[in-house]
Amino acid sequence: MMPQLSDSSKKYTVSVIGASGYSGAELTRLLLRHPNVRLQELYAFSQAGKQVNDLYPSLSCGKSYLPYSGQQESDLYFLALPHGEALAHVPDLLRAGKTVIDLSGDFRLKSTLEHEEFYKQKKSPDAVMTYGMPELFRDRISQETSISNPGCFATSIILGLAPLFLGESGPIPLSAVNCTSVSGISGAGRSSKTELSYAEMSENVRAYKVGVHQHTPEIMQALGSSATTPSFDFTFTPMIGSLVRGIYSILNIRLGSPEKTETLKRIYKSFYRNAPFVRMRESMTEVRHVAYTNYCDIHIAQATETGSVVIVTAIDNLLKGAAGQAIQNMNIMLGLEETTGLLL
Repeated sequence: MMPQLSDSSKKYTVSVIGASGYSGAELTRLLLRHPNVRLQELYAFSQAGKQVNDLYPSLSCGKSYLPYSGQQESDLYFLALPHGEALAHVPDLLRAGKTVIDLSGDFRLKSTLEHEEFYKQKKSPDAVMTYGMPELFRDRISQETSISNPGCFATSIILGLAPLFLGESGPIPLSAVNCTSVSGISGAGRSSKTELSYAEMSENVRAYKVGVHQHTPEIMQALGSSATTPSFDFTFTPMIGSLVRGIYSILNIRLGSPEKTETLKRIYKSFYRNAPFVRMRESMTEVRHVAYTNYCDIHIAQATETGSVVIVTAIDNLLKGAAGQAIQNMNIMLGLEETTGLLL
């Protein structure tokens, strides 16, 4: 395990593999201002040789993107690569004794069957790392040297549902969960695909991967169930809308028996009482409330006498849904205050 910081002025060297994408750029921005790390190298396969500020003028850090050839000089490595590519690099980093935080889906799922079904990729059964959702697994994360960072849709949905499944008094019986989530275009990555262009997406919204989205088994796993053998009826409709960043999730839940809104609020507030980046909102949350922050906002919108509950969550997909949560995990792994470098 990486030695934890005892001196708040001490710095660890950190590098990012896959630094030229949107999540990699957010990691770069956050690491440049983090008081306890020194950003050492930025690796980018397709942009190697280019200056960082050629791609992102706001990041005037004087660094160039480098080709990654197996150098292992930093203490800690973030990987922000497309799904499937981290599988080739993480084993060597771990053998070299490095601390690793992977932002792809390559190491999230315990079930090899579900990984291959939803990601359409082969992987070894032992290619699994601790799931890095601080609000659920903080103690375990603090003891690990390798973490699989959660997905963006998954973060918005799991945090909206976790108190019902993992609360102190045990799970609240329910029969069905129906999730509809809208993501900003940046969630698809820094791509030149025609269907993601301004002309196609302006004033537009569309559903995609209904029933087969790769975050489905991740959500079910975190809630103690399974996508292949679910313990409740679960449907997930992911959508992409004409906003740059953010995820807005509407969670329609059918409880086994009715609960009052005030009761649910107490359960949620108690569950997240030590979670600095989860905010329970009394009024309706919006994407603009969380954009450019590491917060997840949750609003319990309705609880009916027939057992129906509507919960709304909002996050920034590039921060709480990716780079910000990764820095949050790093802070926990290093023994730092969880919010270090993440508060405005």
